[in-house]
Amino acid sequence: MQIGIRLHDTLPMALPERLAHTREQGFSCAHVALSKVIDDFEIKNSTLTPGFAMYLKKLFARNDLDVAVLGCYLNLADPDGARLAETIEKYKAQIRFASWLGAGVVGTETGNPNSLYVPDPASRTEEALYTFTKNLSCVVEYAEKMGVVVAIEPVCRHIVYDARRARQVLRSIQSPNLQIILDPVNLLDDCDAGRYKDVVKEAIEVLGEDVAVIHVKDFSVSDGKIVSMAAGTGIMDYSDLIRFMKMDKPYIHATLEDTVPENAVQAREFMERLWNEA
Repeated sequence: MQIGIRLHDTLPMALPERLAHTREQGFSCAHVALSKVIDDFEIKNSTLTPGFAMYLKKLFARNDLDVAVLGCYLNLADPDGARLAETIEKYKAQIRFASWLGAGVVGTETGNPNSLYVPDPASRTEEALYTFTKNLSCVVEYAEKMGVVVAIEPVCRHIVYDARRARQVLRSIQSPNLQIILDPVNLLDDCDAGRYKDVVKEAIEVLGEDVAVIHVKDFSVSDGKIVSMAAGTGIMDYSDLIRFMKMDKPYIHATLEDTVPENAVQAREFMERLWNEA
């Protein structure tokens, strides 16, 4: 695997120094949310120019880092038509930018059917799934034109809440430019802690062919609630995930989540040790 980190989880500093430090910590790729790591100017559609992309491309290459994921985590099920139209335009701008930057994928979660983007029982309905899939298909169609892959991340609190629902979306859109970011912990509802290995196995079985990126974190249970944390600090058994990556996804981008600067290297070393022992 090529192990990386969310860039906004690293030490805050100017971007050139931040990338150099990330590489010094042993990471080879990054999940990049532009608005969370650049504060010199506002990230808007109009600022995402070819020149900006090529500047970043050279900066990442100088530090031997891939942009594994260009994050665009917006709500494609917003019932407000005007805001949804703005959101789709933002996705298109990020997709154009990714094509110039050479990012692995443009990553997104799958939203909720309300304007606040908060958990909603209606997320479980077929109507919500239809709305999300319809809006996503417009984004994927644009990604096809730009030669970019969009990857959706199933999350138990969102419209695409499990692996089989994600497979429905893939089957409906049927595009090689639509793939999956697999984050096993994000698939765990609070009642799933005792059967989390089954959840992970199902996700690999149902979605494995179309997994483009892995998000890596750990979890524990507190007062009956799933609490996510840095890899190696919780109770997760990674053996099935490591085996899947090693056997079926050579050189896959695997980015750490929920780390802090003080434990990021420890989390990387933990995952690399598991990889070497598998």
